Amino acid sequence: MADFKDFNFELLVVEQLMYNDEALTPAFSIDERMKARGVDDVQSHVFDNDLARTVLDESRAFFETLEISDELLAGVESPVVDGGHQVSYECSPVRDGEDDLFDTRSLDGMVLLPNLKRLEGTEMIMVPGKEEILAARGITVVDRQGTSRIRTARCRVAAGRTHGRARR
Repeated sequence: MADFKDFNFELLVVEQLMYNDEALTPAFSIDERMKARGVDDVQSHVFDNDLARTVLDESRAFFETLEISDELLAGVESPVVDGGHQVSYECSPVRDGEDDLFDTRSLDGMVLLPNLKRLEGTEMIMVPGKEEILAARGITVVDRQGTSRIRTARCRVAAGRTHGRARR
């Protein structure tokens, strides 16, 4: 089973596989899960219980125990980093996006994605030196306007100093 160090990085992968590619099934639905518990109006439940800026326990439990095969992980090449994903709704159905609830704080999960080639948007990745880390792995970063940014990077990695140059 894939062991993601950062829950939010895992959600980027789940968004791609479950909600975009529909390869990871069945798709999780917080509405269906809560109806099974007798909650017909999830949004009212969230507001009434002061859960608006949290990941619901039901969602966290599901996604943290979700098994994703190596084969599916190998198919992830270009996830999109965005707070408006379906998986974000499934975790926090009334979130307004004005918080850091889904910010990615670690890129360690990249090692689980052997064919990762690009990331679209990195505004919600709160990792110091993220551009150098991504460039060192040869990962193209595409900003919101669709512009590719591959920088020449001199990077330092935990194992020592590497003088790698990413292609422009």
